[in-house]
Amino acid sequence: MVEAETGVGEVRLATNGITLHAVEAGPRDGPLVILLHGFPEFWWGWRRQIEPLAAAGLHVLAPDGRGYDLSDKPRGVGAYDLDTLAADVIGLADALGRRKVALVGHDWGGLVAWWTASKHPHRVDRLVVLNAPHPAVAGSYIRRHPSQLLRSSYVGFFQLPGLPEGLLRARNFALMRRALRRSSRPGTFSPDDLDRYAAAWAQPGALTGMLNWYRALRHRPRLARPTVEPPTLLIWGGRDRFLQKGLAEASLALCRQGRPLWLDGASHWVHIEEAETVNLAMLRFLTGGR
Repeated sequence: MVEAETGVGEVRLATNGITLHAVEAGPRDGPLVILLHGFPEFWWGWRRQIEPLAAAGLHVLAPDGRGYDLSDKPRGVGAYDLDTLAADVIGLADALGRRKVALVGHDWGGLVAWWTASKHPHRVDRLVVLNAPHPAVAGSYIRRHPSQLLRSSYVGFFQLPGLPEGLLRARNFALMRRALRRSSRPGTFSPDDLDRYAAAWAQPGALTGMLNWYRALRHRPRLARPTVEPPTLLIWGGRDRFLQKGLAEASLALCRQGRPLWLDGASHWVHIEEAETVNLAMLRFLTGGR
């Protein structure tokens, strides 16, 4: 359970035919911002953002994505394609009675945020993406840059049925714990943090649900227009071991109103390592100086 004194409460919201678990903070009448986590995190990935954003008057919602932690875990790879994941986001805004929403997404949450902003531009007020490429540029970039293909080789492994789940679960998720530590700056993930992640990974059906986001890439839908209309802030940790900076530049080229914040000393986990800088930049952007 979330500690009551933090001002953060737990909710379950019906959206797009399923129910998602989330934490919620900030004034109910404040501008809505939805924080979308990546793999292999859950809402806890935003532990350094939730309260600062809420304290600034934003109504913050940090859901567990479908398949993750305490959210529903529908069966079948087809339940995890990008159109469906974007519909989950729009459904969350609907559940809270909001027509407009600001989206913040990291890693896989960033891909979903990009896709939602392109597919539903009139529903997204502002967009912040952290270390995640727009799905419309990822495939062509990888084909042109074999070095990125090598960095993304784990995606191919995740396509296998059953085997990835077994290897990732072995020895209390030792491989996943090691991957988080090795891809981040020292001290980014404490032993307590890793235990909290492991508890989420251990939820029945969670590993398969999480991996199905990758497996659904085989059936990726197409966007009529990949252009990103809402104002966009792209925050990028330059020491990302998984994603090259060129993916960020290609993604920005799709934005009508996009600007970058390059944090060269940060890794893929920029929102944790450079939380103060990231939070200040997000607050300035999301509040528009109000």
